[in-house]
Amino acid sequence: MMEALVLDRISKSFSDGEGQSRKVLDGVSLSLSEGEFLAITGPSGSGKTTLLRIIATLLEPDSGKCLVYGQDISEGTDQPTLRNRTIGFVFQDHRLLPQLSVIQNVLLPALAGEKVVPDPVHDYALSLLKYAGISDLASKYPETISGGEASRVALCRALVMRPKLLLADEPTGQLDRDNALNVARLLQKVSRDFGTGIVMVTHSDEVASIADRRLSLYDLNKAEE
Repeated sequence: MMEALVLDRISKSFSDGEGQSRKVLDGVSLSLSEGEFLAITGPSGSGKTTLLRIIATLLEPDSGKCLVYGQDISEGTDQPTLRNRTIGFVFQDHRLLPQLSVIQNVLLPALAGEKVVPDPVHDYALSLLKYAGISDLASKYPETISGGEASRVALCRALVMRPKLLLADEPTGQLDRDNALNVARLLQKVSRDFGTGIVMVTHSDEVASIADRRLSLYDLNKAEE
């Protein structure tokens, strides 16, 4: 079985605006099996979101390699297409467009470069809403649904292109405990039912405990102080 994700000695630094460089990631390596659900934890400033953005091709590492199903995503890769068709991303703040209905929000990735959503994709989007237990929300608008429901809509949107790898950046950060655990359990179900590799960043130890495996990052700069 091919690894869904391999990170090989990823490092990243940022300028502090005063001519100094602040290292956030230093030689991070990990691998993720197909269908595995990995939680990454650590304090604020430890580089969790930075690492996720590097995997999502939204940020370039200073050094190291990131391979998605054996493909080095930094070398001659059509990154927008990779993000749209291979990597799904769930944001903490959901980023649902208020002027669009729930089903229209879910279908947004399918409209990249297309004028009309094919019927099979539309049907699949509806099946995802049913899978997530929110099929009755298809025609509703974001302002009329709860935070837990919005999290599920965002997850459906991230899955509509059938990605091989799903990244979730604090997907439960704005939810109460019960809704947070429900979303984490849904992610676990997705990994098992669809064989999707999932990397989730979270501050919650309880949410992280639902994942198959957990890795922790630490703040390099605090460690140096």
